[in-house]
Amino acid sequence: MSAQHACKVDDVPRGTALRVELHAENGAETEIAIVHDENGEIHAISDICSHGAVSLSDGEVEGCLIECWLHGSQFDLKTGMPLQLPASRPVPVYPVSIEGDDVYVDVDAPKSFN
Repeated sequence: MSAQHACKVDDVPRGTALRVELHAENGAETEIAIVHDENGEIHAISDICSHGAVSLSDGEVEGCLIECWLHGSQFDLKTGMPLQLPASRPVPVYPVSIEGDDVYVDVDAPKSFN
């Protein structure tokens, strides 16, 4: 499967996140946070915190980070790496493409930052 339509750019104001559900090639539902960072870039990151298993899209966006609302873990939007405890495991980050006003995400090709 290739990139799927996730939302419109205007659905995610700068400095906010939007939870969307997309389907992987194997049919599995994938919960994604579409994040419009404070620098104007749009990112796609797993919506599930690797520590508390809660929705990251309910957290605060600060610069190029998203903070989990439950325990305060922060994740880099470009790499998914945790930058603030208690999270110690990264979350998946997915390729994003913008076509006109539409945001597309490829959930079958998570980025690797090893």
